[in-house]
Amino acid sequence: MYILNPTKITSRFPFLNPTRGVPKLQFSKILQQNKGFREGPITKMAWSLKRCDERSIESRYSNIRPATEAYADEAIQALKAGKVIAVPTDTLYGFACDACSVEAVNRIYEIKGRKHTSPLAICVGDINDIQRFAVTNHLPLGLLDNLLPGPVTIVLTRGESSILEKSLNPGLDTIGVRIPDFEFMRMIARGCGSALALTSANLSGQSSSLEIKEFKNLWEHCSFVYDGGVLPAGRSGSTVVDLSMIGKYKILRPGSAKEETVSILEKYSLLEEGVDG
Repeated sequence: MYILNPTKITSRFPFLNPTRGVPKLQFSKILQQNKGFREGPITKMAWSLKRCDERSIESRYSNIRPATEAYADEAIQALKAGKVIAVPTDTLYGFACDACSVEAVNRIYEIKGRKHTSPLAICVGDINDIQRFAVTNHLPLGLLDNLLPGPVTIVLTRGESSILEKSLNPGLDTIGVRIPDFEFMRMIARGCGSALALTSANLSGQSSSLEIKEFKNLWEHCSFVYDGGVLPAGRSGSTVVDLSMIGKYKILRPGSAKEETVSILEKYSLLEEGVDG
């Protein structure tokens, strides 16, 4: 019978000799190395999958566009056809349509789940356009030029000469007017030759949107969604000020520019409604 000599075996295969103190093929070190190897790529893979998931969501919707001059004409044609689009402004993302289209205005209310008793503001491209939709001749010369374009909604009397549809904000003799400091919005407002009805892009009662993914559940209801990136102004929206009174103003919503707005109004000697001068 052939007898194995343990001494010869251990001399040839030293890792089998328990007296040499070899820590089991250094499994603990290998595991540590493998752990480090696994954590890095897995973390990166998780990030990559998250990015891929976001991109796959957007890829399923062919109506997403960058909010650039190259796509302005497409937006204008959609608005003229009575469609609703999603747009960035200098404050929040909004839904916009032709303010003189009854069907389009009703569509915005349907998308938002909003009551028709809640008024919509309008957006125009330039200050000279405001007089087509509201009364401005009582305002100090130069006031509007100092307030707009910017994150301010000016509430004015509609007037008998307003070309707005009577069905827009029925029962109200005033209208909120915006000229956002966002060139894409001003371009499409000019190109439409009409006022745009404008309201925040979200379901009624929910948080406003600072980027398009925050209202992705509503993308399918828009002809186009124009992406202007993450908007930096916060969720407080525009400052809403009533300028329908002669020589007075009233802040209806503080918004993101209250201090600057009040400073300009006082510069033109306007007094706050309800405050004794």
